[in-house]
Amino acid sequence: MDYAIVAGIFSGSIWEIVAHTSAFGTFILLVLSFMSFFSWVIIFGKWRQFSAVEKANAAFMHYFKRSRSLADTLGQAKSQANSPMAQIYLAGYNELEELKESRNQGGALQETQNPLQLDDFEIVEMAMEKTLSDQATNIEKRVIFLATTANAAPFLGLLGTVVGIMDSFWAIGERGSASLAIVAPGIAEALLATIVGLGAAIPAVIAYNWANNKLKFINEFANSFILAFVARARKEAR
Repeated sequence: MDYAIVAGIFSGSIWEIVAHTSAFGTFILLVLSFMSFFSWVIIFGKWRQFSAVEKANAAFMHYFKRSRSLADTLGQAKSQANSPMAQIYLAGYNELEELKESRNQGGALQETQNPLQLDDFEIVEMAMEKTLSDQATNIEKRVIFLATTANAAPFLGLLGTVVGIMDSFWAIGERGSASLAIVAPGIAEALLATIVGLGAAIPAVIAYNWANNKLKFINEFANSFILAFVARARKEAR
C-alpha cells in the first residue's frame, strides 16, 4: 500500500509533485518561475539589443575611419540610431559646431580668426562622455534583474526546501510513522524548490556575466573613440 502511494505521487513526475505541494511551497515555486521566465525574456532581449548595437557600431566606425573629416560622417551617424558610437559622435560634433559658432560671433568673423581653445575641446569631450553615460544606462536597463535573480533564487529555493522538510517532519509527528509514503511528498517538494531555484539562478548568473562583459567592451571602445574624435577635431582646427 505504501509503495502504491509513492508510485502515485511520482507517476506524473513534476506535475504530480506540484499538485501535492503546500500553499507556501506553491508560492515559492510561482515566484521562482516568474523570476526564471522574466530572466529569459531579458536574456533574449539583451541578445538582440547587443547584436543590433554591434552591427550598428561596426557600420558607423567603417565610415568614420575612412572619412577625411568629421563632417563627412555626419549623414552616416544620423542614420545609425542603434549605434552608441554614432550618438556619441553627434553629441561631440554638435557641441563642436556650437563652440565654433560662438567663437565666430554668430558668423561675423572667420573661423581662422578665432580658433578653438584647449578648454573648448575639453567641453566637447565632456559632452561626449555624458552621452556615453546615457547610452550605457540605456543598454544596462533590466540587467540588474539578472543579478537579483542570480543572488535571490538559490535562497528562495532553499527556503522552499526547508519548508518541505519541515512538512515531512510534521507529518511524521502527526502520524507517528516515518514511512516513505509519509515523508516522500515533503521531500519531493523540498527537492523541487531547490531545482527550480537553481534553474532560475544558473542562467541568470551566466547571462549577467555575459552582459557585463559586453557593457565593459562597449565602454572601453567608446572611450577610445572619444579620444580619437577629439584628436581629429584638434587636428582639423589647426
